Amino acid sequence: MAAKAISSPVPVEWYPTLAVVMVSVGLMFTASFFIYEATSSRRSRSLAKEIATAAVASVFLGFGSLFVLLASGVYV
Repeated sequence: MAAKAISSPVPVEWYPTLAVVMVSVGLMFTASFFIYEATSSRRSRSLAKEIATAAVASVFLGFGSLFVLLASGVYV
């Protein structure tokens, strides 16, 4: 039995587009998080909203940075 070659589930041509989109969305969620923290009072903040916004921003920035590396030729 010959081993099958490992291939990406995402076409290589999509890497730059996915990088730009995911980093942009991640930065928008990060900006939203900082604006929420700066404009709300300490008593009116919601921990659940903070954690959810930070988690979404983290996921998008994480995958965005992965696709930035892949688009630039650094295969991780």
